[in-house]
Amino acid sequence: MIHSDHSTLCCCAFQSRDINARVNVERNSSSLCFHSRRRPGHAYRINRSNRKAPPPPPPPDYENDNGEGLLRVVAMYDFTAKENTDLTLKRGEEYIILHKQDQLWWNAQDAHGNRGFIPSNHVTEKNKIEVNRWYCKNITRTVAEQLLRQEDKDGGFIVRDSSQHGVYTVSIYAKTLGITGGIRHYQIKQNENDQFYLAEKHLHKSIPELIHYHTHNAGGLVNRLRYPVGRCVPATAGFSSEKWEIDPSELTFMKELGSGQFGLVRLGKWRAQLKVAIKVIREGAMLEEDFIEEAKVMMKLCHRKLVQLYGVCLHSRPLLIVCEFMENGCLLNFLRKKRRGLKGAWLISMCQDACEGMEYLETHGFLHRDLAARNCLINEHNVVKVCDFGMTRYVLDDQYTSSNGAKFPVKWSPPEVIHYCKYSSKSDVWSYGVLMWEIFSEGSVPFGCKTNKEVVEEITRGVRLYRPHRASQQVYGVMYKCWHEKAEGRPSFSELLAEVRRLAEQQD
Repeated sequence: MIHSDHSTLCCCAFQSRDINARVNVERNSSSLCFHSRRRPGHAYRINRSNRKAPPPPPPPDYENDNGEGLLRVVAMYDFTAKENTDLTLKRGEEYIILHKQDQLWWNAQDAHGNRGFIPSNHVTEKNKIEVNRWYCKNITRTVAEQLLRQEDKDGGFIVRDSSQHGVYTVSIYAKTLGITGGIRHYQIKQNENDQFYLAEKHLHKSIPELIHYHTHNAGGLVNRLRYPVGRCVPATAGFSSEKWEIDPSELTFMKELGSGQFGLVRLGKWRAQLKVAIKVIREGAMLEEDFIEEAKVMMKLCHRKLVQLYGVCLHSRPLLIVCEFMENGCLLNFLRKKRRGLKGAWLISMCQDACEGMEYLETHGFLHRDLAARNCLINEHNVVKVCDFGMTRYVLDDQYTSSNGAKFPVKWSPPEVIHYCKYSSKSDVWSYGVLMWEIFSEGSVPFGCKTNKEVVEEITRGVRLYRPHRASQQVYGVMYKCWHEKAEGRPSFSELLAEVRRLAEQQD
């Protein structure tokens, strides 16, 4: 496992930037993406007294006390109730879903009749593959290898998604492979009779049956499957179903992690239990009223490759923003510190992590507007997560402000943003290509020491970033697709993710 002695919530003095994760909705759009929310930067304010109240949510379905016909789920992770309205989960136990409060928190009942809210990303339907402890959804080949080496048990194994949709791979650690042990990857195959196998003469009706067989018999594998390696517990969207406003008395402040546009970033604990990163907002640094309204929306963005916003402390000053803590800090710093120390497989794995986070934002109609290595963080397992989406547009900083009032980081911006301030998911795709370039150049500055004016002239003439020495022609080809002059010529994040996953599976 790779450690870093420096952890920050955003990058070191975190270069001035403008992150705008506002939903890309035109004034007259009928899109479902939060279009009723006020647009930051506009001079008008909503007359709250005249605003029509939204209809109440449908009542919970509690009529069937036996749970017949209701969704039955199994807990994949433990969860400790933090409020009286929550329900404690125990891994492996079954629960009945009484009502889906929203996408992220569900009302559930346990076997003893206790009821309360649970995080939906901690449970799965009873008969799905996610029920099994040995299955790790959407982890990369490289992360699987790190988890297996970290566990260092002969016969440790993980079942994970392959680069091919709907196909699974078994990754096994064997100490017989070399002095320090090695890893083999086996794709689970299916014959014309819908039987599953790793070795063709050992056929099984289901994947769990196949795994059970190979826990007792190597059956042609380098080792039998002795020890399933556990999954990392995902962050929840907030601390409970209703709690987005946090009492500052529940926070314990620890060491300072860094400072940036917002002010100081501190390591802390919530209720002396959970490590968090706390942004202490400097007075006059943020359009607080606008941010607070949007924070409720931002908390609803919950994905394993996005840094989770837990909540905000509103009724004290300075304003505090509480987020998921990432042990290894800023990706840009990490890359520069570990130069030459990261294998090519790790670099493409980082690209995949960021792409998964951005594909989620794309699916939900949310724009980042300042995707870069400085705006990604890395955790103790070296998983990269995208951060600071939807934040910096509220910061009062003129570093990126042009004569027409637009804000953008020039070296990460496509022609349509530079010339027309036209943002879309495809402008984020351009920035993602530059992020890939940063990763494979181990933290170098795009376009070197050239001024913003020189960069604008070069991009307008069709000049693009060169191929980094760590990038193969295939990897550079993916980057280059992101830099098509026309937005419509660039791939979507879902298309990019498929390509990056294929590249990740090809790594040694």
